Amino acid sequence: MDKIIQNKLGNIIISKEVIATISGIAAMECYGLVGMASRKMKDGISELLGRDNLTKGVEVSIEKDFTKVDLYIIVEYGTKISEVANNVIEKVKYTLENKLDLKKVKINVIVQSVRVSNFFK
Repeated sequence: MDKIIQNKLGNIIISKEVIATISGIAAMECYGLVGMASRKMKDGISELLGRDNLTKGVEVSIEKDFTKVDLYIIVEYGTKISEVANNVIEKVKYTLENKLDLKKVKINVIVQSVRVSNFFK
C-alpha cells in the first residue's frame, strides 16, 4: 500500500520504495554509520549493502494514520551506538517530514553489526 496525501488539487501517491530510498540516503549522512545492513542475517553475520542497495536495509509499512520505517544499520566501532541511532532517527524523521510532508512517522533503528575500521592495522 502506498502513502496517499490528499489536498484541494488532488491526490499525491508516494510509493514505499521512494520512502525507503529517501530514508536510506538521509541515514547515510549521519556520522558513525558505516552503512545499511541486509534485513536478514546469515549465521550471525550481517551483509553491508552498497549505495545501490540502500532500500534493502529499510523496511517501510504504512498504516492509516502513520508511517513506520525500520532501518537496519551497521555502526562504526568506537562510536556511541545510542548517539548514532538517535542521530539517524532525528535525521530521517526530519527529512521525511520536510521532503515528503509526512507528519506522523515512527522510526525504528535496528543495529545489526559493528564494523571495525582500518584503525588497528
